[in-house]
Amino acid sequence: MNESLWLGFVLLDLTMVLIVFRFFGRQGLFALIVFNLILCNIQVLKTIQLFGLTTTLGNILYASVFFATDLLGEHYGREEAKKAVILGFFSLVLAVIYMQIALLFVPSEADFVQPHLQALFGILPRVVLASMTAYLVSQWHDIWAFHFWKSRTRGRHLWLRNNASTMVSQLLDTTVFCSIAFLGLFPLSVWLQILASTYVIKMLVALLDTPFIYLAARFRPGDVHSSETMRINSSSNP
Repeated sequence: MNESLWLGFVLLDLTMVLIVFRFFGRQGLFALIVFNLILCNIQVLKTIQLFGLTTTLGNILYASVFFATDLLGEHYGREEAKKAVILGFFSLVLAVIYMQIALLFVPSEADFVQPHLQALFGILPRVVLASMTAYLVSQWHDIWAFHFWKSRTRGRHLWLRNNASTMVSQLLDTTVFCSIAFLGLFPLSVWLQILASTYVIKMLVALLDTPFIYLAARFRPGDVHSSETMRINSSSNP
């Protein structure tokens, strides 16, 4: 049951990235990155059994953030991808701060939501630090690696730069997050299991997004063409 739901969720999420890209262009991808980042940090609190592994649910939405960043880098350039990373980081910080403030309000006697909000958003500072640090490190590497492989292959082999950048970036993300959040809290053997299972699930999503990045080239919105023209003109003028 979980495996079927997981596969359906992956395909739905990647399809929605394409739809948002087609109809809203770069602004849509910016909004989607913010939305997925905030939501995946809530979903990550739920653990599930998947393919015999214990993992977190937020991996699907988090992996599609890398897909959206690669789309921005491919069609709008490196600087636009960097803007999206900074916007996502800033939005995630604000979401955490605002929810911590919300928890400080004394609830009324009729309130029944406070314990549930406390369970969801009463996040330990160590976990928050782990999430923020892993996001910045992995996304910055993903942008650099994507354009490194694009330059080395002279713009060919889209599948290579998409997967090569994402696979290493996800390894960085998983290692940084698990080290800051969990190292020392679990026995080393358990920590290694968490690290390995999280990375394997993320890699499955990364492999599944490969045909979607090719589909994106067929459904490019109009602002892609205008941005390409602007880059050509700016590079030709001193």
